[in-house]
Amino acid sequence: MLFKRLLDILVSFIVLLLLAPLFIPLMIALRFSGEGEVFYRQKRIGYKNQPFYITKFATMLKDSPNIGTGEHTLRDDPRVLPLGKFLRSSKINELAQVLDVLAGKMSIIGPRPTTPGHHALYPDFYDDVLAKVPPGMTGVGSIVFRDEEYILSIAKDHDYCYAHEIVPYKAELERWYAENRSFFMDLTLFFLTFWAIVRPSSTVVRKIYPSIPYKDISSFGQTVKK
Repeated sequence: MLFKRLLDILVSFIVLLLLAPLFIPLMIALRFSGEGEVFYRQKRIGYKNQPFYITKFATMLKDSPNIGTGEHTLRDDPRVLPLGKFLRSSKINELAQVLDVLAGKMSIIGPRPTTPGHHALYPDFYDDVLAKVPPGMTGVGSIVFRDEEYILSIAKDHDYCYAHEIVPYKAELERWYAENRSFFMDLTLFFLTFWAIVRPSSTVVRKIYPSIPYKDISSFGQTVKK
C-alpha cells in the first residue's frame, strides 16, 4: 500500500502540472457559464467504507440529485450543462479528482466510489473490497462500464438495470481486482482507461485478463421489474 500511495502522489502531481494549461481556462469558463460553479463535491463511500467528498468539475445543475432521474445520469440528460456534456463524454470532469488523490482520499486505480444510496445496493462482500483497497479515479469496473450512461438511457427500467444488473457485475469485477491487483495491473488499467474513452465498446481488457468475471453487458437493460 505504501508503494501504491507514493505512486499515486507522483502521478497526480505530474498530471496537475501537465494539465494546468487546461485546468486554468476551464475553471474560468465554468465560473462564467452555467450556474457559475467550478467544482462539484458529492458524498461518496471510500476506503474502509468511510464517507468522503469527491471532487469533480461541475457539469450538471446543482440540484440534479433532486431532479429527474436522481442519482442516475443518462445519455443526453437534460440536467447536464452545455459545457458539461463535453466534459462528461471526454471524462475531463473526472480529472479534478487528482486533488482527492493528492489528499489521500482516493487512488489513481481502484473501485469507483459510490454515493451512500448506491452503495446500499451492493452485495455485502463489497464492504470487504473497500476494506482492502481505496477507491480510484478509474479501474476495471470503470473500463468495462465506460458507456454506463448509454446502458441506462436505453434500459426499459433504469432503476432495475442499475440495481440488479450493473451493480452485481461491478461488485464482482472490483472483487476480482482486489484479489489480483498488482503494480503492473494498475499500470495496464491506467492506459486501458484512455483506450476505453476512444473505444467504449472495446473488450481488450478481457483479452488481457481472461480471468475477469464475464457477463454480456450488451443485454443489460432489457429486463423490467415484475
